[in-house]
This record gives sequence, C-alpha cells and structure tokens, in this order.
Amino acid sequence: MAYLGELISIGVAFSWTATALLSEFGSKRMGNLTLNVLRMALALLFSVVLFVVVTGRVLPVGASVEAVGWMLLSGAVGYVIGDFCLFQCYIIIGSRYGQLFMTLAPLSAALMAWITLGQQMSLMSIVAMLITLLGISISILGKAPKRAKKSPALSLRLPLSGVLFAVGAALCQGIGLVLSKIGMDHFEVVEGMPAWLVPFSANFYRCIAGIVGFSVLHYFRDGTRPLRQALHDTKNLTAAIATTIFGPFVGVGFSLMAVQYTAAGIASTLMAMTPIIILLPSRWLFHQPITWRALLGAVISVLGVSLFFINS
Repeated sequence: MAYLGELISIGVAFSWTATALLSEFGSKRMGNLTLNVLRMALALLFSVVLFVVVTGRVLPVGASVEAVGWMLLSGAVGYVIGDFCLFQCYIIIGSRYGQLFMTLAPLSAALMAWITLGQQMSLMSIVAMLITLLGISISILGKAPKRAKKSPALSLRLPLSGVLFAVGAALCQGIGLVLSKIGMDHFEVVEGMPAWLVPFSANFYRCIAGIVGFSVLHYFRDGTRPLRQALHDTKNLTAAIATTIFGPFVGVGFSLMAVQYTAAGIASTLMAMTPIIILLPSRWLFHQPITWRALLGAVISVLGVSLFFINS
C-alpha cells in the first residue's frame, strides 16, 4: 500500500494527541502521582500479556545485567522525573502547551547523545533547534503591560512553574531516550523473540523503575487513600487505561512500525505534528482559545523539529 508508513505516522501523532488530552483530564481529576502509578502498573500488565502471546513467556528475555541497569536508569529519568514534570505541567498550563514544549525533547536527546555518545551535531541541527525555540517563544511570550517605565518589552503569558515543569519534562524525555538507546544496545535477540519486541522488553524495565519511583513518591506525599479511591472510580480507571493504551502501546508500537515503511526522518516529522493537531480538540474539551500566535508558534516549532529529523 502506497504511503503506508506516512499514514501510520500521522496515526501516531493522533494517538499521542489523545494521550496528552487524556493525561490532562486524568491528572486534574485524580492527581499526577495517582495517575502515573496506575499507568505504570497497567503498562507492566499489558507488557506481560504481550510477552505471553508472542513468546509464551511471562518475562522478557535477552537482557544482560548492563541492559537492565541502563533501562532502570532510563525509567527513573524519563518516567519518574520526566513524566512527573510533564503531568504537572498539564495541570498548570494544559496539555496543549505541554506538547508544544515537548518539541524540545528530540533536541535534548541530540545534546545528550553529543555529550555521552560523541554523536556530531551539524549546523542545520543547531539552526533547527533555534527555530524550534523561536516557535515556542512566539506562543508563550506576549507584550508586557506598561506598569512601570523600565518594564520589559515581553512577558511570559504562562505561569513560570508550568513552564519550568514543561522544560524539565522535555529535557528528561530526551535524556531518557539516549539512556534507552544505550541499554537496548546491550539486548540480544534470542530464539523465539522477534527483533521488534526488543523495545517493548526494554520498556518493561523502564516501567519497573517507574512504578517503584512513583509508588514511593505517592506513599510519602499522599499515602494510599487517593490510589484506593481511584481504583473504585470508573472514570479514573477508564482514563488511566486509555492513556496507557494510546501512549506506551499504540503510540510506541506503531511508531516502530512506521519507520519500517518509510524514511525515519519523514516518520519522525509527521509524528511531531501533535502540537498542531492538539489545538482543535483542546478548544473543544478545555475551552482553550486558538490564537494566531498559538497556531504560528506550533507550526514553527514543528518546522524546527522537521528540519532536525530530515537532516539527521
């Protein structure tokens, strides 16, 4: 089928849009930590089901001690710190702006790979980063009110705490991605295990770090009562299940499939369209106005990410 990879990539962008919107809804309804504990538990459960169906085994195989160590570290950074920051920014500034800031994640990954793996960064990659930052700046900066003679020309249109959480989420996701790459390099494809299952096996260990980290944070901050309440709330469970399916399973699985049918640069570019796609549903669901500034900023940010991936 012609353009199958491109169609799958667009589907992934819609899947990640659904994940962001559901995460905002769930975080505001039951709290950041409660939702993340449920997500990690469900992701582990779904992973076990996948392993049993594909390999007939409950646990993943092919992971060396080094691989497990790197994936646990990746989970601690990418899930525990990164997703905590991401879901907290959803509560403060909403998923629309949260996804806009997540366009910084691949750029963060490139910087991390440059530092740790010695991967070179071209001039076009640096230009792409600057374009992405320009797009975000257009969306979140506005003309400052004239309260004093020496007031700045521009001011932040969003709460500073939400912006800091969003930047932290993007940085941690990029760093976690590089740590995952290092960990997956230590995996071996054993008999009865298809190669495409390696990322899911690696993610299993990331989820273990995630559920341990979130459970500890949840216990010391909120105790167990909010989690027990969420387990008896149908809407909470539905939001957690849907968020897990559209994120770690449909999103990750189909993103891996997309690069099998089209160039990685094209697939990555199309999958990075979430900040644009999310504008309309966030208007319907959360009554967030769509301004020319928000639309222009999202388009420029995605253009920056596109240039980065196409050049990679």
